[in-house]
Amino acid sequence: CVRARPGSACRQARLDRLLTGRFTALPTMLLLLALTLYLTIAGANVPSEALFALFARMEAWLAGVLTGWGAAGWLVSLLCAGMLRTLGWVVAVMLPPMAIFFPLFTLLEDAGYLPRVAFVLDRQFKRCRACGKQALTMCMGLGCNAAAVVGCRIIDSPRERRIAMLTNVFMPCNGRFPMMIALIGLFLAPAGLPAALALAGVIVLGALATFAVSRLLSATLLRGLPSAFTLELPPFRRPQVGRVIVRSVVDRTLRVLGRAAAVAAPAGLVIWLLANLPARGGTLLSACVAALEPLGRFLGMDGALLMAFILALPANELVLPLAMLAYASGGALARAEDMQALGALLRENGWTWLTALNAILFSLMHWPCSTTLITIARETRSARWTLAGALLPTLLGAAVCALTAGLARALGLAA
Repeated sequence: CVRARPGSACRQARLDRLLTGRFTALPTMLLLLALTLYLTIAGANVPSEALFALFARMEAWLAGVLTGWGAAGWLVSLLCAGMLRTLGWVVAVMLPPMAIFFPLFTLLEDAGYLPRVAFVLDRQFKRCRACGKQALTMCMGLGCNAAAVVGCRIIDSPRERRIAMLTNVFMPCNGRFPMMIALIGLFLAPAGLPAALALAGVIVLGALATFAVSRLLSATLLRGLPSAFTLELPPFRRPQVGRVIVRSVVDRTLRVLGRAAAVAAPAGLVIWLLANLPARGGTLLSACVAALEPLGRFLGMDGALLMAFILALPANELVLPLAMLAYASGGALARAEDMQALGALLRENGWTWLTALNAILFSLMHWPCSTTLITIARETRSARWTLAGALLPTLLGAAVCALTAGLARALGLAA
């Protein structure tokens, strides 16, 4: 401690011992992560419900206007139940968590904590022949993978930057959290602390997958040794809350949301067409579900869920609504009235704990959303690396799901 400023220096030293100490750094980091996730999840519920209600009123108003103008029924359904409803799902699910998570993340950054995360995880990334700065972009991926890919610019080495971009998808973004939380609560763990611990376990599994694939890429497609970098740990300081909120909402939240919304409405058009155009005595959607059923069963899921993952390429938050659409054989996305109604619908269609577990695993490890893929393409300017960014997590996710389903069946635990 320095005598000139004994109180301040001692506080800085004590905080650094806690946040970067050998035995306290990782538990503290996990605790702060859990607190951030709790605040994000708990705080997003009310505004999400309000946005759902707002878009429902907008849909009803637009349907009334179009009907009054004499528009055909199919056109009203396509524009309202197809494009506008899909857009509403994306905005209502993405906006509140991002508007909470990004300011919290930026507050930690402004307070001087995030450089210490890179310091703590630098040794693990060095063992994978990657860069310790990847820890920062990995944390950003918990908010939005597309924003995290842009954040990889802080990594100086082109090789290590590509590794960070290709592996960031293993950190579940806020678009995947709603489905994970719902399925954990319905099938795997009771609400409260057990569910929170299960979700934390999923995130830790994503971090382990990041380390493993980073090491694999360093030994194959992106061979090389880790580069050294100088990391100056800034002093802890009181964040400038007003500036942080403006910067995180404008520069991160709205920019990412705009890219997602730009692809959501066209995706709604495609979804509506698949669910309403006839084919083989049913619809195009039911025909696709039947074709994917064998592969879905092999992966411990089913054809409807696998088709939902494919159609949810524009936004991961659409997976469960799309699965409900396939199960209910309706013509548009629909919301379950509550968690019990959702659980009943899924169980009626053959879901078990194994289906839910593999759905969570595949959500954690599968192709990135279209916004992230577009961002990877822009950052790398390479179709090859963009394709690798889609195939790597998908192949790993399929392998993990197939192994999990196979072990459960062999041990007689699949029922």
